[in-house]
Amino acid sequence: MGTIAATDPAAPAAPADPALTGTARAFDRNRTLVLDELSRVFQHVDAAEIAALVTELRLADRIFVTGAGRSGLVLKMAAMRLMHLGLTVHVVGETTAPAIRAGDLLVAASGSGTTAGVVTAAETAVAQGARVAAYTTSTGSPLAAAAAAVVLIPAAQKTDHGSAVTRQYSGSLFEQVLFATTEAVFQSLWDEDAAAPEDLWQRHANLE
Repeated sequence: MGTIAATDPAAPAAPADPALTGTARAFDRNRTLVLDELSRVFQHVDAAEIAALVTELRLADRIFVTGAGRSGLVLKMAAMRLMHLGLTVHVVGETTAPAIRAGDLLVAASGSGTTAGVVTAAETAVAQGARVAAYTTSTGSPLAAAAAAVVLIPAAQKTDHGSAVTRQYSGSLFEQVLFATTEAVFQSLWDEDAAAPEDLWQRHANLE
């Protein structure tokens, strides 16, 4: 995996369209900033690490997902897509989530890899004989230590306010790349499944 070139947080963003003014000009500039940072970090997500995580997904009897805050919201979206593929997926903390057991997989996300609830869930899963797959910025974290498969997302942690990797606020880049990564994982699984979109749609919620 290559090294991401550092950026200067104090450096000006890409110039906006000179025909725009005010908020429109700022949006145009920051749209470029977000897309450039997301693309740069996304390119450094290791495909071999993703392959190991996908192997865990394929082998699991059931899949559980957990994450705090915005990372948790991303994994809830990922859980929906895995459900559309016909996999049995549960969101940790939901009232209908059953006990995890041997043969199951917990997919966890934490930028720092130290989020207390996420680490506790991972350690509990391991103690019950389940396996863990983790998305994190830190391969030396407690979450990574509990995981059988670790996907490194080389973005800044949310408390790294002087990051040389991003000019965005508090973990935004990690969450953006996490979303893009889980979408690419779904797309890869769907390529292998070869089901028609109409088949997946039959599983979509109809009590909306």
